[in-house]
Amino acid sequence: MVIKIEPLIKAISSILRIQNLEFRIKKKTKIILFTPAGKQFNNKVAADLAKNYDNLIFICGRYEGVDARVKKVIKDLGFKVEEISIGDYVLTGGELPAMVLIDSVSRQIPGVLGKQESLEEKRYGAGLPTYTRPEIFIYPPAGGKKYRVPKILLSGNHKKIEEWREKNSRT
Repeated sequence: MVIKIEPLIKAISSILRIQNLEFRIKKKTKIILFTPAGKQFNNKVAADLAKNYDNLIFICGRYEGVDARVKKVIKDLGFKVEEISIGDYVLTGGELPAMVLIDSVSRQIPGVLGKQESLEEKRYGAGLPTYTRPEIFIYPPAGGKKYRVPKILLSGNHKKIEEWREKNSRT
C-alpha cells in the first residue's frame, strides 16, 4: 500500500494555507518524511528542530510509503522534504516515528521539562544506573539475595558521588 499523492498534497496545501505562510514563516517550517532510508534521527537533530523551526509537518507513510511525486510537488511549493529514520529497522508506518520526534523535540523547548537541567546531555544521569528505596532489596523476600544501592550514593559526600557518576557514566 502506498499513500496516494492527491489527499496528501491537499492536506499539506491546506496546512500551509491555514498558516497564511509568508517567506519569513516558510523558513521556519520543516516538512519531514519518515522513511527507513532517511537521515538517522538523534538528539542533535531534535535540538536543531526545536531551535530553528516553529512548524513541523510530518508525513507518515504506511507499508510501502508515499507516492514519490509528493517530494517534487513540495519542492515546487518552495519547501524541502527532509527524510528521517528513527532507527535501523522497518516499521509498518510513520506514526510511531512521529511520536518519537514530537516527544524528543518538544522536550528541547524551554519550559517543557520545567528545568533545562533535566536534558540528559547536560547532566551525568544519561546512561547511569538509577536507584530507589529501600537501600537493600531482598528477593525472594524469605531470605533471598540482597541487592544494595552503592554505598557511595548513600554517603552524602557530593564530591565522591559526582566522581562515581563521572566514572559510571555510559556517555
